[in-house]
Amino acid sequence: MSRDASFMRLALALGRRNLGRTWPNPSVGAVVAAPGSDTILSAAATAPGGRPHAETQALALAGGSARGATLYVTLEPCSHHGRTPPCTEAIIAAGIGRVVSALEDPDPRVAGRGHDLLRRGGIAVETGLCREEAARDHRGHITRVTQGRPMLHLKLARTRDGFAAGAGAERLRITGPVADGAVHLWRAHADAILVGIGTARADDPSLTVRLPGLAERSPLRIVLDSELHLSPASVLARTAHDVPVLVLTTRSAPAHARRALEACGVEVVAVPADGMGRIDLPAAMAYLGERGLTRLCSEGGPRLAEALAEADLIDAVTLMTGPVEAGPAGGLPALGPVLTRRIARFDVVDDLILGADRAVTYERSV
Repeated sequence: MSRDASFMRLALALGRRNLGRTWPNPSVGAVVAAPGSDTILSAAATAPGGRPHAETQALALAGGSARGATLYVTLEPCSHHGRTPPCTEAIIAAGIGRVVSALEDPDPRVAGRGHDLLRRGGIAVETGLCREEAARDHRGHITRVTQGRPMLHLKLARTRDGFAAGAGAERLRITGPVADGAVHLWRAHADAILVGIGTARADDPSLTVRLPGLAERSPLRIVLDSELHLSPASVLARTAHDVPVLVLTTRSAPAHARRALEACGVEVVAVPADGMGRIDLPAAMAYLGERGLTRLCSEGGPRLAEALAEADLIDAVTLMTGPVEAGPAGGLPALGPVLTRRIARFDVVDDLILGADRAVTYERSV
């Protein structure tokens, strides 16, 4: 592996640490290295909340030694004035001699302008190193600025014979503790977790991160609930003051139910309904994009998964298969026909054995 590739992969690893914590900004990684050597002068990732950016932190840590050095960054440095001055100005002022950037930022406020400003400032700029990895890491940001919605990662568990639930009333436990730990890690790297009201009522989940030391990384919890059937006595409502809960509903939802949830600290927002009175999923995703969300993990059941597939809103699917079987009585199939067709067109990007379970991740091509 070349020196440049090693430094860029370090920058990518740093950026991944804060996925789910920086929205509406992307989680960028940056490394400052001495020219022509293996010496790392500084390294940083975008801070929680999205400020300060990775580049300005790395430059501040490097101080005067940044002059003439090489900056490795996983996304094109910003060139527009927001709440802080653009990173391009800081890079030029620090005297960086060379910038190696993995990916051009499709945000129309940047979109090549950052690279151009650096070149005009006398800095050698190289782009495209580890582009595919960077595009996957920044997919949420890319999807939001190009499609106006967060990227959506669907997680589904199924039995060995293909069911998400058994035929009886008793809840069927499909995956084991190792796979459950992986789910909590995915939650920690998501901006928000999404479920439908069916899952919220049937499972009464908490949707928090319960890995040691990572509880504070529990993301926003979102429930799609067109008629506001979520109970104020539910775990989600009772813990809304500790970890935020957003319920997306329709304008026809009863006012008294809204008041009861809001009294618990739940945020309730009405979005457009479709022709059948259900939440219009593209409109809901557009609202979440406007709100700044970039990475959404759906943990709802097969019905929500099929609806999201029908609306073509799924960017990645992790299908977790456990060793148990639903048996001759069958149950609710995990995969509907539309989702099955979508997955067939996706690329397999991960295939993991997690204890007794197998988790295969499929992604739409970037």
